[in-house]
Amino acid sequence: MEESFELSIQIVIAVLAGISAQVIAEYLKVPSIVFLLLFGILLGHDCFNLLNPHSLGVGLETIIALSVAIILFDGGLNLQLRDLGKVSGSLRNLVTVGTLITLIGGGMAAHWLAEFPWPIAFLYASLVVVTGPTVIGPLLKQVPVDRKVATLLEGEGVLIDPVGAILAVVVLNTILNSNAALLEIVSDLLLRLGIGAIIGAGSSWLLSLILKRANFLDEDLKNLVVLAGVWGIYGFAQISRSESGLMAVVVAGIVLRAASIPEERLLRRFKGQLTVLCASVLFILLAADLSIASIFVLGWGGLFTVLILMFLIRPFSIGLCTLKSGMNWRQKLFLAWVAPKGIVSVSVSSLFAILLTQRGLNGGDSIKALVFLTIIMTVFIQGLSARWVASWLKITNCNATGAVIIGCNPLTRLIARLFQEQQQSVVLIDTDPEACQKAEAENLRVFQSSGLDLNILEEAGIESMGTFMALTSNEEVNSVLAQRAVEEFQPPRVLAVFPKQYDTNNNNNKICHAFIAELPIKIWNQYIKDGQVKLGTTILKEQGLSFQQAHLQALIRSGELLPLLMKRSYLQVVKAGEEWLAGDEIIYLLHDPRPKLLKRLSGDTQSSRLVLEKLPTVEEVPIAAPVNSQSN
Repeated sequence: MEESFELSIQIVIAVLAGISAQVIAEYLKVPSIVFLLLFGILLGHDCFNLLNPHSLGVGLETIIALSVAIILFDGGLNLQLRDLGKVSGSLRNLVTVGTLITLIGGGMAAHWLAEFPWPIAFLYASLVVVTGPTVIGPLLKQVPVDRKVATLLEGEGVLIDPVGAILAVVVLNTILNSNAALLEIVSDLLLRLGIGAIIGAGSSWLLSLILKRANFLDEDLKNLVVLAGVWGIYGFAQISRSESGLMAVVVAGIVLRAASIPEERLLRRFKGQLTVLCASVLFILLAADLSIASIFVLGWGGLFTVLILMFLIRPFSIGLCTLKSGMNWRQKLFLAWVAPKGIVSVSVSSLFAILLTQRGLNGGDSIKALVFLTIIMTVFIQGLSARWVASWLKITNCNATGAVIIGCNPLTRLIARLFQEQQQSVVLIDTDPEACQKAEAENLRVFQSSGLDLNILEEAGIESMGTFMALTSNEEVNSVLAQRAVEEFQPPRVLAVFPKQYDTNNNNNKICHAFIAELPIKIWNQYIKDGQVKLGTTILKEQGLSFQQAHLQALIRSGELLPLLMKRSYLQVVKAGEEWLAGDEIIYLLHDPRPKLLKRLSGDTQSSRLVLEKLPTVEEVPIAAPVNSQSN
């Protein structure tokens, strides 16, 4: 009873520490593995000695195996075949040629620099060929980069994990059975990968049929059915051929995503939560078992081994594998810089250390120490600097231009023309044939379709656009459209006109109110139809900035002024509540309620020019002037 209580306390401490690390990392906007490693080491026997993973016995191996299965399945589930198709050549090269380069180069570095025996050196190299979705995924959320680069990193992180794990097992078996021929080694590797892929694809296809037809199951139970299915697929593959289970769960995730099951979004959210929990607990437990002394024993040789891996082998691999990819040198340099190691490296190295010790072979602890040193250096050096490097290389998508706009109404057509005037790409999408015809008559690019059609969004170029806007007259529909865009494409900026009560379900505040909160979009569309608006622009000056801001806000509150766009290094849509700075150029609509006939009689030719059949000329209107004087 006392032993059971002690084991429970160990798990409770690991969970608390892991989730705390995730919360702190999310708050500070850094990769979570940084704090997971720190907390694990602090709680381990070299510091506060609160965690002793070995007390779990064989349960630790079980936790590692089942957790890694969930993590890799979730990685496969989040991969999209249409994205992978754009980088398929480079991805194939990284998983094959890149793996071989890292294996050979890492083995040579570990032998010559860290003074490992050849077998142990290549066993270490086989463990560090992987990157891992548990590190790459959170990193790319914190550092939004070019979609092509992100897809290649995500695909490599997911697909190379099972390849690396199986490769490590094959190398280990070769060490234990030194009489194995090269052909036997290669065939063993391909056999495990093939069996895993076949079992994963077939089982996942069967699981998708069950989920589509089992309408009597509620959503929560279907999530648990998938969880049971994942572990079942992993177990069946492991029984069929040892270590083929990892490949099986990755393929199962990809196939299930491609099957387009109805509850896919909820399933991905559920599996994502499980992945965070599993990765957090694993990193804490495995880091707690690390001996700091064993890392220092490696000396300068271990340090130089990792540096060679990071700054020589990885860049050479990327350069060769992306030779005909069409990527520019900036994208390739970022790919060469970012290769942090993840949970598969540390978990498999921990299992190998135990196995080698049981077989009476030396080197298990040294391999584990060098793998941890690799993880620590790649995460702290590459992970923490990735945002700065991406910004320096100018491959972040934060400054991406252009817009995809859902809705063809007078307001959206006006905004589209303003984007076009600034030489930016813009695409309108609407289901209304008449509205689409009006947009086409104004030389605007338009798709007559639903904004929920992912193929249409992809054809519209959403992946390369900087802004997605849902501006239909139905605010509830706008909320759904914006949520779907965030989940499927993650554009840099997502704006919509939606009810205030939807703020509580706003995908971590990734969706912003367009222009102003609670915009009466139907009213402003009517103003534009009736010719009761004027288009104006003003540049905020350092001197008198507070007065200008206050004047603008007063006009907005009175319903007379609607801010549309802002120029701040590039043209962007105004977000509700955004703070305007000196130097910002604000483009806005001003409501002028006088009838058009009265304007014409009074000779107001400037206002009569604002007819939607023609792009209005943007003119400087001094914001400090009274509203009435702008009409005269």
